[in-house]
Amino acid sequence: MNASRAREAGRIIHRCWDEGSVIDGLPERCQPATPEAGYKVQQAFVRHSGDAVVGWKIAATSRAGQRHINVGGPIAGRLLKSRVHDSPGRVHLGLNRMGVAEAEFAFVLGRALPARATPYTEAEAFAAVADVHPAIEIPDSRYLDFTRAGGPQLIADNACASQFILGPAASPDLRSTDFAAHPVRLIVDGVEVTSGTGADALGDPRTALAWIANNHAQQGTPLDAGDIVTTGVCGQPSAIEPGNRVVADFGVLGTAETALV
Repeated sequence: MNASRAREAGRIIHRCWDEGSVIDGLPERCQPATPEAGYKVQQAFVRHSGDAVVGWKIAATSRAGQRHINVGGPIAGRLLKSRVHDSPGRVHLGLNRMGVAEAEFAFVLGRALPARATPYTEAEAFAAVADVHPAIEIPDSRYLDFTRAGGPQLIADNACASQFILGPAASPDLRSTDFAAHPVRLIVDGVEVTSGTGADALGDPRTALAWIANNHAQQGTPLDAGDIVTTGVCGQPSAIEPGNRVVADFGVLGTAETALV
């Protein structure tokens, strides 16, 4: 995909986001056919938004997440500053059509992971982590039927990124914590609606972190010190609506919570 087509597609996605509108799909002339083309559109979309990138999300790291958007593997998107909120707080659902919340591990990097030719190992990627946070993602899509859009178009749609709630840093002993086995619960209005473990995110949230570092290396994009990386749903994406209070409970690692309006 050439630069002008990527910019055109990015403008369309941004207009939908700005207006709260949806489309069946991008026009054929500027529709990405490969993940690489999708990331070019995603980058153009972010430029059009004028928003700052404060981190990254990984979608579809679990079978539940893959079924939710009908893709065969993980895809990455950007976390935009205006849509990242500290816990506790309020999030306006607005015209959100997906209507789900997801409990996720989020890592904050203490140092950069530059793009490079040699893939990062899980240990190398995790050595860059400064803190772990409980988090909630509230995704959305600019497609009328996101289950039929396909991976490249969903990547162009910023991997369905919308609202994100970051809980306080847990500051555990990062090297001795078993993130894969760690239990996670999502609670809506005092009722547990789903539960899982870190293993839901590609087998281990640390594996998901290495995946995104290597995915970005292929795109020539570094992960920077201070970036937030949220690693995908633990348990199931769970239904929400305005008026709910949503809590992601990570046990000894703390909670993230938000009131939906």
